[in-house]
Amino acid sequence: MNATTPYTPEQLAQWNSELEDQSPQAILRWSVEKFYPGLTMACSFGGPSGLVLLDMMSKIEPRVEVFYLDTDFLFPETMETRDKAIERYGMTPVAYKTGLSPAAQAAKHGEELWLSDPDLCCQIRKVEPNARALEGKRAWITGIRRDQGESRGDAAIVQWDEKFGLVKLLPLAMWLEADVWAYIVKHEVPYNPLHDRDYPSIGCTNCTLAVNPGDDLRAGRWQGIGKVECGLHTGGEPVPLARGEELAG
Repeated sequence: MNATTPYTPEQLAQWNSELEDQSPQAILRWSVEKFYPGLTMACSFGGPSGLVLLDMMSKIEPRVEVFYLDTDFLFPETMETRDKAIERYGMTPVAYKTGLSPAAQAAKHGEELWLSDPDLCCQIRKVEPNARALEGKRAWITGIRRDQGESRGDAAIVQWDEKFGLVKLLPLAMWLEADVWAYIVKHEVPYNPLHDRDYPSIGCTNCTLAVNPGDDLRAGRWQGIGKVECGLHTGGEPVPLARGEELAG
């Protein structure tokens, strides 16, 4: 996916200026008007932000595609949350996953790749499948927020995603964790039960731990290996559309 941006920096800046003080629902409506049907929304069924966006979008345009990345290492609670969301919203999320099974990955790259080379593990199991999820789309919606750590502190609501070659939209960029949970409580949004067990940020079973009170929201991700992002929301070369085993070669 090596698409050149059709939007100038000035156009993106104008959109961000117009949307900065808007509600997430207003940003979602704008996104639908601007990009649907070439619009898709990521929901991991781990983090609360994605589920809030899913609830909002179900009331705005329920036909917008929802996808998630099945890494083969998702918590059972994450899959249970997915099933609750399917029942609640009557939608069918699309799963994307690598063609490299956990056993094949271990045979090719060694046991516990998430420890020996976590960036490669994320590239195989998350980044490349995400590229396929976005193929042919004009824009994607994510639950990234500015309060989720230094690497996300200045995230723009509307941005050109160089890695995947389309517009990336962050309707909750300006919200705080407290805003997200206030919405969940008010609207009775289903959420991952691991949040009640000190898991504020939930990824794969191998790379997610509970945190202590007062810790950074993402402190339980990739503990002890100096990694803070999986690669979906960082810069870098455009991601080729290939099967996981080819990419890892």
